[in-house]
Amino acid sequence: MTEEAFDVLVVGSCMTDLVSQAPRLPKAGETIHGHKFFIGFGGKGANQCVQAARLGAKTAMVCKVGKDFFGDSYIQNFKDNGVHTDFVGQTSEAATGAASIIVNDAGENAIVIVAGANMLLNNEDLQKTLPSLIHAKVLVCQLEISPKTSLQALQMARESKVKTVFNPAPAIPDLDPEFYRVSDVFCCNESEAELLTGFSVASVEEAHRAAQELLRRGCGSVIITLGPQGCVVLEAQGSASKHIPTTAVTAVDTTGAGDSFIGALAFYMAYHPTIPLEEMARRANKVSGVSVQAVGTQTSFPFKKDLPPELF
Repeated sequence: MTEEAFDVLVVGSCMTDLVSQAPRLPKAGETIHGHKFFIGFGGKGANQCVQAARLGAKTAMVCKVGKDFFGDSYIQNFKDNGVHTDFVGQTSEAATGAASIIVNDAGENAIVIVAGANMLLNNEDLQKTLPSLIHAKVLVCQLEISPKTSLQALQMARESKVKTVFNPAPAIPDLDPEFYRVSDVFCCNESEAELLTGFSVASVEEAHRAAQELLRRGCGSVIITLGPQGCVVLEAQGSASKHIPTTAVTAVDTTGAGDSFIGALAFYMAYHPTIPLEEMARRANKVSGVSVQAVGTQTSFPFKKDLPPELF
């Protein structure tokens, strides 16, 4: 068992994306010709971890993959990105999580996700991380694994005074109220905020209101990301919520932009803990703004060397 100290620990999901591009989506029982196929590495947890690592964070991923070709490939992908794989478990009880994605020429998609091995990550796996977890600076969790496992990880981190970032995605309407209380930073997008609060979040003004409602539930601070409109940041100790606009960019592919933002945020919390949260959010906006200008999910995530030095 290693007791190596990692600055950013991500407990979450790995998904292999099997993407087919076709002129249109097929009807039931129909076979059509597509024009391109590729395999991508996805899953919210893994995406966030890879972005933090590409910015220079010392990261480790806590996840479960199958004992199959996709599981082996994913472990190699982590290594290629400088993510430590000490806590990546392989199981023969389920396949590596996979997403079959068909994209038509209009950019619409149909997706089938099979969580597979992701759902088998459990408390026993978390206990193995404890010697490293207590020395981490930031722990990041989402909801693409069993919510019980995510909550347990966040609780363990809080007990060890490790900063927590929780991304309630994909959002569930009946989220355990305890999640709010164990989140130092509760970070979601507009649709997740809408589902959780029951408020419409179509504008910056409405995002301020939703952030106040989420904060009232016990989070340390709330960030609601608003795509091209930037984000809204509200802190328990702070004053009113602040809108952080973002620089306009020409988006080519927004897949994974939210994960890029959270990975960058975790990096700043670990390496620049004294800068204000709103400044961290402004810089994370910049990082995710670079990611939407390239195609793909992790393939579009920038490395430290691709970014202006003032972000560091």
